[in-house]
Amino acid sequence: MNIVEIIDKKRLKKNLTKEELSFMFTGYLEGTVKDYQMSSLLMAICINGMSEEETFNLVDIFINSGDILDLSSIKGIKVDKHSTGGVGDKVSLIVGPIVASLGIPFPKMSGRGLGHTGGTIDKLESIQGFNTNLTEEEFIKQVNDIHFAITGQTKNLCPLDKVIYALRDVTATVSSIPLIATSIMSKKIAGGADKILLDVKVGDGALMKNIEDAQQLANLMKKIGEYYHREVYPIITDMNTPLGDNIGNSLEVIEAMDILQGKKGPLRDLCIEEAAQLVLMALNISEEEALLKVKDALDSGKAFDKFKEFVKYQNGDINTLEVSTQTIDVLSNKEGVLKKIKTLNLGRLSVELGAGRKRKEDIIDHKTGIVLKKHLNDYIKKGDVLCTLYVNKNITINPDNYFEIS
Repeated sequence: MNIVEIIDKKRLKKNLTKEELSFMFTGYLEGTVKDYQMSSLLMAICINGMSEEETFNLVDIFINSGDILDLSSIKGIKVDKHSTGGVGDKVSLIVGPIVASLGIPFPKMSGRGLGHTGGTIDKLESIQGFNTNLTEEEFIKQVNDIHFAITGQTKNLCPLDKVIYALRDVTATVSSIPLIATSIMSKKIAGGADKILLDVKVGDGALMKNIEDAQQLANLMKKIGEYYHREVYPIITDMNTPLGDNIGNSLEVIEAMDILQGKKGPLRDLCIEEAAQLVLMALNISEEEALLKVKDALDSGKAFDKFKEFVKYQNGDINTLEVSTQTIDVLSNKEGVLKKIKTLNLGRLSVELGAGRKRKEDIIDHKTGIVLKKHLNDYIKKGDVLCTLYVNKNITINPDNYFEIS
């Protein structure tokens, strides 16, 4: 096969065969296809798209580029969830303990954050001693023992995804819907869960900026799941405001614990909705029954007890959580109603504060971040605190870059 001819074929909006896709993508993993050649193909895919057949074939190539996790020794229906990412998204830290406290296995492999999108593994590493690198045996044993574990990838799962994502990140090809679907679903299929909830974020702080693209991505991932005989339930949720009040690693773990201990608000409501859907899928019960079980797990304290058990099992100590002692209040410079929270800008600000990374090799400061003090449609007086920054350096910011008040 000829590398240039394959790139040109996609440039001309023609479909690639599985053999051609394998030649290019597997070749890139093995080093026979160069960065500049794969970059050209990725851009052609980003501009011209892929057919469903091409996407299914590419998912298969990604899955078979490495190992596939065998979770058959875990008893019961195994559920998982995935969010397409955003700002302040700590849902897995809340939903996982709720579901597991009801005896449903929730084995989860998570990643680190990059750019304004946070990563669950980074959040958990805010907890001193927490082990995010379980072996496959440890992972399976823990889920059998307490129904819940979160780890980084335990095997050589989808190594092709790692190298392709790194290249997409620096070549402006992240936003391709077929490539996003391939990246997410190849890891989920290889990860071994029976039933998967997909939380597709849409809005200012999300990859998908409009509802049409979000719906297209959700539908494609559902079809990939069906192709692999997995039940996939996609929901589309709002990322025009941060999820909850806290942005940043230690701060988000603290807020997750607050929700598990009774803090009310839209984040709790979303977690109840997602947990109920997973319970419904696992136990094959009605939505009403699932909601009752989830609310009882929260109200009785069972879910928080499960969170503490989970942290302890992975050698963490929640009493070690720390936030920076240096804070800066961001004050409103005008009076009016809070019309918009610029979520993407707040996510980028959290990176500047040290709570995220611009490049994969960057070191993050778990103690930094942002706590929102006002919400949409609140009446704001001049001088009111809009948010508090937890910092490791002096910084001056213009509130107009983050909050629209009129």
